[in-house]
Amino acid sequence: MTVLITGGTGLVGSRLLRRLVDCGITCRALVRNDKQFPPGVTAVKGDILDPASLVKAVEGVSAIVHLAAVLRTPDPDQIWSVNRDGTRNLIAAVKQYAADARFIMASTGLVYNMDGAKPGREDDEVAPTLPYPASKVAAEGALQNSGLNWSVLRFGFVYGDQDGHLETVPKLAAMFQWHPAMRLSMLHHADIMTFVKLALAGAADKRIVNLVDDAPMSIYEVAKLVGMPIESSAEPLPNPWWGQLDGSFARSLGFQPQVATVHHAMRDGML
Repeated sequence: MTVLITGGTGLVGSRLLRRLVDCGITCRALVRNDKQFPPGVTAVKGDILDPASLVKAVEGVSAIVHLAAVLRTPDPDQIWSVNRDGTRNLIAAVKQYAADARFIMASTGLVYNMDGAKPGREDDEVAPTLPYPASKVAAEGALQNSGLNWSVLRFGFVYGDQDGHLETVPKLAAMFQWHPAMRLSMLHHADIMTFVKLALAGAADKRIVNLVDDAPMSIYEVAKLVGMPIESSAEPLPNPWWGQLDGSFARSLGFQPQVATVHHAMRDGML
């Protein structure tokens, strides 16, 4: 099996690549510039915004794990260009040069509506307005209508492996005025690999799947855990379900998180 990873130098991709190689899976990584990868990874120079450069990357692969995305930038045009248009380019290349490959795409729990009456579920109607989740919904739609063998993985808040992501929570809370009681569904990097292995074996074919651990964490708890405490509040929590995903469908497909909660990750030295 040969798997192409896009976004292999990013927060998620760099950690997933190491785990795939450790499992004996031959990997290719699409990169825009020279980058050193561990043995077992072949770097292919290209860019999802340059369709011609994708031919060599996709030829002969068994699967694609598409992680490349733009999130935190003030330029909405760049977000749409990479997340929607880049995905369309990759889909076109796979259809032409690797039509039998599985196409596994990372998406986000941010697609779910803020005023939902329950944790976000895969069959909920979604209509986000912010550029990042809206562009991911557009990319999901392009993939679902592509005729390829696709899977869409909607991640919770990804953390662990010393990525520094948990440490951004207090800053994000201040920036977006998040209530300290707001809760986020979490996902450790190790469990992205846990499910990707299932997806590579076909468990998620033609499915959208939420990926989260066993216990959402409040903003207040995360801030305290990373040593950046924030003020508590007894004010009512608006949109009480936003940030939380229903992970039961993934469990029905055989997913069991190796890192059940952030507290387990802290105990085991996996933050």
